Amino acid sequence: MKKALITGITGQDGSYLAELLLKKGYEVHGIIRRSSSFNTGRINHIINDDRLRDQFFFYHGDVTD
Repeated sequence: MKKALITGITGQDGSYLAELLLKKGYEVHGIIRRSSSFNTGRINHIINDDRLRDQFFFYHGDVTD
């Protein structure tokens, strides 16, 4: 299975790319920036989809870490 790492997965482009890659069978790993507000609205449907449990993973971090 191909793997992808998406920085900014909760953003407009990152969430769209995650959906596209998941549909193509990729294992998707995403980075969610630590911030005062935990906003996963654009990817909640992916997070809550049990069929994607082994295909979608997200981590809190920052590329400047």
